[in-house]
Amino acid sequence: MLTIKQITENTDAVIRGLEKKHFKNAKETIDQVIAFNDKRRSTQSVLDNNLSEVNSISKSVGQLMKEGKKEEAEVAKSRVAELKETNKTLQAEMDQATEDMQNLLYTIPNVPYDEVPEGVGAEDNVVEKMGGMETELPKDALPHWELTKKYDLIDFDLGVKITGAGFPVYKGKGAQLQRALINFFLDEARKSGYLEIMPPTVVNAASGYGTGQLPDKEGQMYHCEVDDLYLIPTAEVPVTNIYRDVILEEKQLPIKNCAYTQCFRREAGSYGKDVRGLNRLHEFSKVELVRIDKPEHSKQSHKEMLDHVEGLLQKLELPYRILRLCGGDMSFTAALCFDFEVYSEAQKRWLEVSSVSNFDTYQANRLKCRYRSGEKKTELCHTLNGSALALPRIVAALLENNQTPEGIRIPKALVPYTGFEMID
Repeated sequence: MLTIKQITENTDAVIRGLEKKHFKNAKETIDQVIAFNDKRRSTQSVLDNNLSEVNSISKSVGQLMKEGKKEEAEVAKSRVAELKETNKTLQAEMDQATEDMQNLLYTIPNVPYDEVPEGVGAEDNVVEKMGGMETELPKDALPHWELTKKYDLIDFDLGVKITGAGFPVYKGKGAQLQRALINFFLDEARKSGYLEIMPPTVVNAASGYGTGQLPDKEGQMYHCEVDDLYLIPTAEVPVTNIYRDVILEEKQLPIKNCAYTQCFRREAGSYGKDVRGLNRLHEFSKVELVRIDKPEHSKQSHKEMLDHVEGLLQKLELPYRILRLCGGDMSFTAALCFDFEVYSEAQKRWLEVSSVSNFDTYQANRLKCRYRSGEKKTELCHTLNGSALALPRIVAALLENNQTPEGIRIPKALVPYTGFEMID
């Protein structure tokens, strides 16, 4: 969440940033935060003065009794009792102001960087780069949901029987392709210096608040109500929360973690042709990158993550483009975000496969994730994360773009992982 210092010292800039994200009532909300903070501070000041007076009077009572000034001592005792009652009220008021301010801060999104373009939605995102190989498909090219049926790779109907729509069953070479991609992505991350983590796939509410999924996205997460636990929508949540309430040493940074997990998303409101097949699932596999870094190095870390994801798409020989997201299309928590999309030649559309985000101090402030600098002062870290990569749409693009009359060709980089060159 935003820090009070950020809000009070750069109020106008914060409001402009929130307006760029199309956050409703930005000025009124920030004014309310400042009012709660002023209330908290003024109450704290009065409380501190009262406590000082209580200590001073309490010390004088004994001296008054020694001097035989019993009446004056009793007056002093009465004043101490009065102040203590007042302080109980002041403490309650201060605690309420603090709680109200904290709850309001949780509802305010991160402020985008200046380089984030203005815009309302996906149509306003800026194409930064395009790459990859042009694809020529047979005239009778099929979409992936037909290919998976033809080659018996994925059974969507069986998934409906077992669980429901959006929970496919991978079979034979379809399952092998999934496992091959996971291992390929993890190996590439390891070569780039990432430490592999195998985290839980359910988290508590504190973890959801730590990375910003709560209270913003509770309707999109599967909630185990009896235990008050949530199925993770991304490995970002458990991996980043490793560093909740942690003070790191400067020499430990940047921290680079990667994790493969199953991910679960309700995707409430999704329907139509764009969710067919693997385009939008409720359960899917993903390899995630997470970095914890110093503020002055986080932009370099972000660039390195972008280069890593682009390298994966190049090795998979897929046509891709990189988008700089506009303010209106960014996530609640991101300060800067780039999306990677691959082109589906059979569907004639772009499919998002990764978002690589810099959260600045927004998540770290929620997490209380800090580092100790050379001056022994503690400062908030910057957190970053990105998919490297999410599998469903990668699989869709690989199947569709590599179909031939003889079968589906496997990119050379994946052959050592699949053990086969063709699906036929």
